[in-house]
Parts: sequence; structure tokens; C-alpha cells
Amino acid sequence: MTQRIAEVTDQARPSEAKGLWKHTTHRRELITPLRTLLNEMAHGNRCCMYCGDDLSTDIDHFEPIAENPLRTFDWLNHLLSCTACNSSCKRDQFPRDPETGEPLLIDPTTEDPFEHLYLSLDTGLYTGLTEKGRQTERVCGLNRDALAEARCGARNGVVMCVDVWLSGRERGDQRRMAMAVQTIREQPFADVAQFMLHQALLPKASVAFAFDLGEETLRHLRNPELRAALLI
Repeated sequence: MTQRIAEVTDQARPSEAKGLWKHTTHRRELITPLRTLLNEMAHGNRCCMYCGDDLSTDIDHFEPIAENPLRTFDWLNHLLSCTACNSSCKRDQFPRDPETGEPLLIDPTTEDPFEHLYLSLDTGLYTGLTEKGRQTERVCGLNRDALAEARCGARNGVVMCVDVWLSGRERGDQRRMAMAVQTIREQPFADVAQFMLHQALLPKASVAFAFDLGEETLRHLRNPELRAALLI
């Protein structure tokens, strides 16, 4: 498919690429198996690789077809995405640094988002720490209302599951411990748990946990055994 796109003129490549991607036979023979594979690799129940919501159905081109049609069928350019992130928010947006030309969107397959974004555990809202973080929040709509509220729910779920894990550990109940870990790892918005684990070891960790999670939750998230089970 990439060779076919390369054989046409530069001006014709975007339309050629979109036509091949949407072709009925190609969707059946290539796109459907690709989506199935991405679903199997996804965190939780087909979680979006941008916002973390579940039941995602779209294949997003990280570098859009309009931007680089030769990457239309590039495996490393395919991300599982929800329709809101793919079609309503990101679409063909792909901001670049005006001086270097480097992409200003976080690639979730190769970069640590928390180098560029800070999550408020109180509000569920992201703040960009860098220009890449700010552009990613804007382009992907990471702070739309439903997401912020859901992240707060995920935060509460992590706290409750940590309590379940600790009670299981005290009783020597491996099944209870495994159940708590699986629940955290498989719930939507896995970024919340990962952010909490990331922040727990930082010198000013108590600031991130200032809401009502408290020092006890912070201490538990520093437990090496729990961290080994949860960190992605």
C-alpha cells in the first residue's frame, strides 16, 4: 500500500492514501485485523491511548494522513483511539515546533506523558508542564468535562483497591491482593494510577496528595511490593 502511495505525485498522495485506507477490501483484509490486534494490546477494555477512556473503536494515525500520507500504513503510526479524541478533537491537527519542526504532541508509545503533563488529583484536570504538554492537552481535549470527572472516580478506585490489597496482605490472602491489582490495572484512566505512583516518590509528593488522600495513601503507594505489581 505504501508503495502505491509513493508512486503518485506529492499533491495526489493524501487523496490516494485516504482512498486506499477507506477501500472496502482493504478495510476487511487489513484494517479490521489491525484494529483487533490493537484491541488486544490495549490497556483495560480497549482504552484510548490519548485520553484513557475505554471502549475505543478508532485507529488514529499519530502523524495524520494529510501530514504524511506515506505513513498511512505504517504500524508504528497506528494508535487505538476513541472517536472523541480521533474525530472530534485531534482530527488532522499535528502542531510542530516552528524552529525545529519536531512534533508537539506526546507520542504515548515512546514518551512518558508525565514529563510534559501534571495531573491534579483534586480536579482530574491536566496542566501542561511543557509546550508539548500544553499542545497535547489542547489538541486532544484532555480536560473535557467527562474526562476530569472520570479521573476523579479512577482516583477513588485506586485508593479503595489499595486498601483491599493491604487487607489481603495482612491476611495472607493472595487472591484478594491479585484482585485489587487487576482492578487497578484494568480500569479505564490507567494514567491516574500511574501518576499517583510516579508522584509518590518525589520530594514534594504530599502536595499532589493534598486533596483528601492523605499521608497514609501516600505511604502505601511507596510500598515496593505494590509498586512492582502496578507500575507499567
